[in-house]
Amino acid sequence: MSVVETALDRGVLTVTLADEENRNALSSHLLVELVDTLDEADANPSVRVVVITNKGTVFCAGANLKERSSSEKPSRIVDPLELFGRFRNSPKPYVGRIAGHCVAGGMGLAAALDISVGLVDAKFGFTEVRIGVAPAMISVICLPKMNRADASSAFLRGNRFTGREAAEMGLINSAVTPENLDAEVDAIVADLLRGGPQALAATKQLLANVPGMPADDAFEWTKQLSSDLFRGEEAREGMTAFVEKRPPSWADPT
Repeated sequence: MSVVETALDRGVLTVTLADEENRNALSSHLLVELVDTLDEADANPSVRVVVITNKGTVFCAGANLKERSSSEKPSRIVDPLELFGRFRNSPKPYVGRIAGHCVAGGMGLAAALDISVGLVDAKFGFTEVRIGVAPAMISVICLPKMNRADASSAFLRGNRFTGREAAEMGLINSAVTPENLDAEVDAIVADLLRGGPQALAATKQLLANVPGMPADDAFEWTKQLSSDLFRGEEAREGMTAFVEKRPPSWADPT
């Protein structure tokens, strides 16, 4: 049975984690289906934006502990880094619609997305220490977004905190009430659809690469990137559309 559902509408692919029975834990089954789905999304030119959301009251409960403690080996294993890394490397924007609780490895998933919106009263947390492990791999994603005091408290205590607090820590972008979740996500998606696909891909490269580069190298690389973009067909169309006071060809017609 499939644990990942998809729907494509006007360039927006909605990917729904649908393993409610296991609280959308990152089992090998879910990871395989999710990675395969995202491979298809990245390769499909009709997909402009990907929204990842959930069924049920839990967005993602982290690792599937039943599977981890079982002696049975899954037929195919997906390294979680294969999932987390693809959001950074994909040319397309990924939006998180975090419609439920989100803990442990689920925190890494939420933080790895380009823009995430959660529920104010949903429970978030790095609960790994309470089962005798540490938030190891997801620390690579989460620590750059957090200040040291928040990270020390959240990682060491293993306590749960609200979506509002998760947003204040920088782990997600905003936290809203359930009745405002769709409107918030729709506004983000509408903005993304107004951006040129190549421009969005280049901007994701900036976000991924510039912070770790020496300033001189960053200036040289971004100078060349800017020059290449301005010479491209997408920029010509964008500037022409601006002068002619019309939407560019890629813009969402709504």
